[in-house]
Amino acid sequence: MPTTAAPESAGMWAPEVETLDRDALGELQLKRLRTTVRRVLAAQPRGAERLTDAGIAAAEDIRSLEDLRAVGFMTKAELRAAYPFGLFTVPREEIVRIHASSGTHGKPTVVGYTRADLDNWTDLMARCMTTAGVRPGMLVHNANGYGLFTGGFGFHQGAERLGATIAPVSGGFTARQVMMLHDLGGDVLVSTPSYALTIAAAIREAGIDPATLPLRLGLFGGEPWTEQMRDRLDRELCFRAVNFFGLSEMCGPGVAVECVEQRHGLHVNEDHFLTEVIDPEDGRVLAPGAEGELVFTTLTKEALPLVRYRTGDIGRLSTEPCACGRTTARLEGLRGRIDDMVVIRGVNVYPSNIEHLLLSVEGIAPHYRLTVERPDVLDELTLECEAVGRGDEDGRRALAEQIVARLREHMGLRITVLVHEPDSLPRSEGKAIRLVDRRPKA
Repeated sequence: MPTTAAPESAGMWAPEVETLDRDALGELQLKRLRTTVRRVLAAQPRGAERLTDAGIAAAEDIRSLEDLRAVGFMTKAELRAAYPFGLFTVPREEIVRIHASSGTHGKPTVVGYTRADLDNWTDLMARCMTTAGVRPGMLVHNANGYGLFTGGFGFHQGAERLGATIAPVSGGFTARQVMMLHDLGGDVLVSTPSYALTIAAAIREAGIDPATLPLRLGLFGGEPWTEQMRDRLDRELCFRAVNFFGLSEMCGPGVAVECVEQRHGLHVNEDHFLTEVIDPEDGRVLAPGAEGELVFTTLTKEALPLVRYRTGDIGRLSTEPCACGRTTARLEGLRGRIDDMVVIRGVNVYPSNIEHLLLSVEGIAPHYRLTVERPDVLDELTLECEAVGRGDEDGRRALAEQIVARLREHMGLRITVLVHEPDSLPRSEGKAIRLVDRRPKA
């Protein structure tokens, strides 16, 4: 039977900051914010312009965290416009490493790290992995890609810092992933959640019972995923799946993570990142608990400090205490990016909305693809998914009708649903492509 009990708690990586009361945390954030403002004013012309436009000509003009709300937002378009090094605040010679986003929507955003930036990132990842249940001596099987993508290196550095054993397997060659998990006895699997499902299928195909593997934890990020996906991963790989959140513009993974004890909201490392939630339409700062767009300000970065950076990610912020003892705010309700949303006949649709409903249907595998097209004047959405077993066409048609009815009931939307045989849809070794947009470009 699957075992998903939390590993025995062994304390916190940095209890002195993870358990700060909110007033003391605010004082620390204000001190570090002034350092960031000072750096931007001195060496980042576009950022300095936004600060001075808000009446902030010196770091001492920031008297409270609320003063930051007068500053205009920075967007990913500005980072692309400054490609590759235009926003760096240190000489290029002080940059010891460069990472970059995938660049799926245009030029990638290039991120530089000084030695201090790398050290902070490494420490943050050790903190996050400890929060997620990793302990010294565990063997961490890292199936994230190594390269410009931050996931592989981030988890690698964190594992080494906290005293775990790292197996840098990288992505791809799924049969080899299974062999190494089995032969090396990995305690922790690191990958995207979609690739973990591919590995789970390969484990079964190899005739291995996942319950016989020593796997205890799965650390996943890089793409939005639902509680239904978590339940599937927990069952299929007999461990506890823990959610990580990050973005390359901040550091990569390491911005926020769930605690393994509760797995209810992701603890933000607020001593390094000041977090706001805004109305994506008018930019108003929203109260805790309200859903909106996440905005981050870096507090400790040297090479690429960013003030009020609009991430495009949708979520909520909770400041309620967590039963694990940490006092940091938590991200909740993460369901994707604004630019992943499509509007179909007046209904806002996120891939995570579809995933939530799809995985509640018995007999459907957790692999799917959405295609949006415009055959006439209205957009049309098609959902392709897979049946669990190789039944007949009538059975797959009945499953499709069940999904159509469930989507119409919960979303008020009728879309085309195609249920294919198992292994019909392409598999991802990294971030899954959930939405294919075939509408004519303007």
